[in-house]
Amino acid sequence: MEPGTLLILIAIGLIAGIFSGIVGLGGGIIIIPALIYILGLSQKEAQGTSLALMLPPIGLLAAINYYKAGAINLKYALIIALAFLIGGYLGSKIALSLSDQTLKKIFAFALLILGFRMLIWKH
Repeated sequence: MEPGTLLILIAIGLIAGIFSGIVGLGGGIIIIPALIYILGLSQKEAQGTSLALMLPPIGLLAAINYYKAGAINLKYALIIALAFLIGGYLGSKIALSLSDQTLKKIFAFALLILGFRMLIWKH
């Protein structure tokens, strides 16, 4: 691996980690687009890589801070984690059956809709 690539990967991880610690997300917003547009991975490679890096307890230290502050509902987290495990398996099967171009469009559309919804939501 080239030193420049290593520095880019470290920067992506730091930025995504900071963003995740602040607003609770980073994979879809930071990591996947960076892997595609900076490092040239395909949509599938970027999504697979993002999922693979979540396997170890990435958010553990951030979650400990939130737990200490009383800002975690462990019951909800466990239920969502189990459902995420099943959903991730099913979603990966679907994603791998689609073309990269179709997958990229779905990904971009999802980001747009979610962002727009958050801007206009009055809650």
